[in-house]
Amino acid sequence: MKRLLGRVTALLGGLALALALAACAQHLRHSAGAAEMPLPAAAPGGLRLATHNVHYIDLRAEDGPWSRAGWEARKTALDSAFKALGADLVAYQEMESFAGGSANRDNLALDWLLGRNPGYAAAATGDPARFPSTQPILYRRDRLEPLDQGWFFFSDTPDRLYARGFDGAPPSFASWAGFRDRDTGARFTLFNVHFDHGSWQNRRGAAELLAERARARIAQGETVLVAGDLNARAGSETLAILEAAGLRFAAVPGATFHFNRGLNLFGAIDHLGHGPGIGPLSAPTVLRKRFDGAWPSDHYPVAAEFAPQPG
Repeated sequence: MKRLLGRVTALLGGLALALALAACAQHLRHSAGAAEMPLPAAAPGGLRLATHNVHYIDLRAEDGPWSRAGWEARKTALDSAFKALGADLVAYQEMESFAGGSANRDNLALDWLLGRNPGYAAAATGDPARFPSTQPILYRRDRLEPLDQGWFFFSDTPDRLYARGFDGAPPSFASWAGFRDRDTGARFTLFNVHFDHGSWQNRRGAAELLAERARARIAQGETVLVAGDLNARAGSETLAILEAAGLRFAAVPGATFHFNRGLNLFGAIDHLGHGPGIGPLSAPTVLRKRFDGAWPSDHYPVAAEFAPQPG
């Protein structure tokens, strides 16, 4: 009898734990949505900047959310999320249709968004044999004029295409593009970055390299913006390295990575930054929602309005 009672107690305890975890997950799903604020109306003269990690498409996978079939299921949601942002600039990460190797010429997500949004064009992209196309910047044609573009890899050999990370990890990099605002004539450079999620050595090296290159532009009086997946939270050493170079990051409320399930378990890892002379008009907004019944990605889009500010 004691053995039977022990088994019943253990079973009930396990059931209670499972119910508690389920309730916690349900709370996490709904609490983030309840706290979400809608995107504010565009401010006169403001520049709306957004970032979104949209996850690679694996053309070799037979099924799953990141396969070609998964892409077909979420592509309408990605376009709806893009339209909901109403941004002048969107920095994308992991926008690649991966078939093996580095120089993949198919880019289903980029072609889809450009085809559905003729008012936009892509900068920080090109022939993948010469320019890594994984991190394009979509910009509004009637608002912005592209001036130049480039890239550097987070590596001891940053100017070598597809160079591996500081500890030999797979390549990660910054793409960048310079723009002129057609409304004001102002010029600025946007760095679009994706830091390594698995290696602190690589994240630190990436932050130091970005800080070095951003600091040089700031010293020349240039306006600098940064957007992307830093795989680091506010208060981290990664952000501290960038802040020491003169960059500032607007506080992003809540989670930006959600496991493709709407689970908001830790603070933002996707950020928007700026150098002197420009700043956010309000706190960034995180679009924590499904679009057309699907998650566009395992990250939420993040957007904020920026405008020139006195030094």
